[in-house]
Amino acid sequence: MTDLLEQLRAAVGDAHVLTDPEDVAAYVVDWTGVHTGRALAVVRPGSTDEVAAVVRACRGARAPIVPQGGNTGLVGGGVPDGSGSQVVLSLGRMRTVRAVDPVAGTVTVDAGVVLADVQAAAEAAGRLFPMSLGSEGSCTIGGNLATNAGGTAVLRYGMTRELVLGLEVVLPDGRVWDGLRGLRKDNTGYDLTQLFVGSEGTLGVITGAVLRLFPATPRHATAWVAVPDVAAAVALLAVAQERAGAHLTTFEIANRQALDLVLAHLPGAVDPLDEPSDWYVLVELAATEADHGLDDTLEAVLGEAVETGLATDAAIAGSRAQRSALWSLREGISEVQKVEGATLKHDVTLPIADLAAWTDAMGPRLQQILPGVRPVTYGHVGDGNLHYNLNAPVGRDDDLRAAAAQLSTAIYDAVAAADGSISAEHGLGRTKAAAAASYKSDVEVDLMWAVKRALDPEGLMNPGVLVPD
Repeated sequence: MTDLLEQLRAAVGDAHVLTDPEDVAAYVVDWTGVHTGRALAVVRPGSTDEVAAVVRACRGARAPIVPQGGNTGLVGGGVPDGSGSQVVLSLGRMRTVRAVDPVAGTVTVDAGVVLADVQAAAEAAGRLFPMSLGSEGSCTIGGNLATNAGGTAVLRYGMTRELVLGLEVVLPDGRVWDGLRGLRKDNTGYDLTQLFVGSEGTLGVITGAVLRLFPATPRHATAWVAVPDVAAAVALLAVAQERAGAHLTTFEIANRQALDLVLAHLPGAVDPLDEPSDWYVLVELAATEADHGLDDTLEAVLGEAVETGLATDAAIAGSRAQRSALWSLREGISEVQKVEGATLKHDVTLPIADLAAWTDAMGPRLQQILPGVRPVTYGHVGDGNLHYNLNAPVGRDDDLRAAAAQLSTAIYDAVAAADGSISAEHGLGRTKAAAAASYKSDVEVDLMWAVKRALDPEGLMNPGVLVPD
């Protein structure tokens, strides 16, 4: 592979082809620490032309390519396998915001631009880019697009695929498809943009994107609400939708176990309510500067909820600091789980009407498999997405690892029985590719492979990810 390394250095410069183990280390392990691989090299191109040159060189040497953004993924989709033969293609140097058009409502960016920087560019133009994730300070737009990321504003604005208008993609043969058109209407053939969204780097390398912007929403009304159970949370969602309409932006859920972990491990975290509850929801309304009455609307929602028994208590943010404190209770959950010990993560979607029955049945089933296992449940009620994570029984990390396959199978079987999905917003990566295929029909799997073979006949783009080997 010496010739390949020389070609890669010629394409991007010596300083941007990393082979030293110390330099490579951060690129070959995922955020969870579960997936660790080996790489032939980590290559850091600075432009689309350089990406194309790298892809052509790898194709000539038949070296597999693993595209990587901010490396914040949770399913191993952005790290190499253990063979040491794969080239990690990091887009981290491609961080240019190419153009902002507030009138058309678009922003055009390199794939390596960090999500928070896209949000800031939109804000500077008086607009809003609504995608919001816990990792927004480090995840990149390319990774968001490749996994069809979700977040806390999906209820109002939709998933990533609903926020993108056009893409620029380097194909597996090194050609560049320039689809950077910011048109809202274009019925001239197959929707190639949507083909690449959610493809996890298996069909090509996304190098640029035209994204949708929206009117800024500087007004917010936010509350942390205690609810007796998931059924009450779902019913409260209906009340909030009816009363708040399009202003309802966020409707998150968390169980007491999740809150207890945040209170124990997140510095400065404080329970905003006097009495504990089994479940909580974080509700937020957002509006433009011209819209008034958000606080009154939220108070009306919560008043009805308390009167009808859907809520037992609530804390309404009265300032930016209080709003930030409430959001930290929700956003801190994923991080503090790592502190608590071994964790088994699940990112599932269910029909909203089935969330309560599914959750009620799942807990006892898992206790039969591993007594003492601690479900840390949180997610997005408005789109049916639960992060149904499991912490090990106290002091028994090895027991969780030993039972992991059985626990996951029980969860996935129950999701499939409810016509849900085993991956809502994290992608399939290496973790879930085989499991997802086992729950799909033969026709669906064949169609996925037909697309993969048509665009990547040599199978060099992120092999082992999304579609199982």
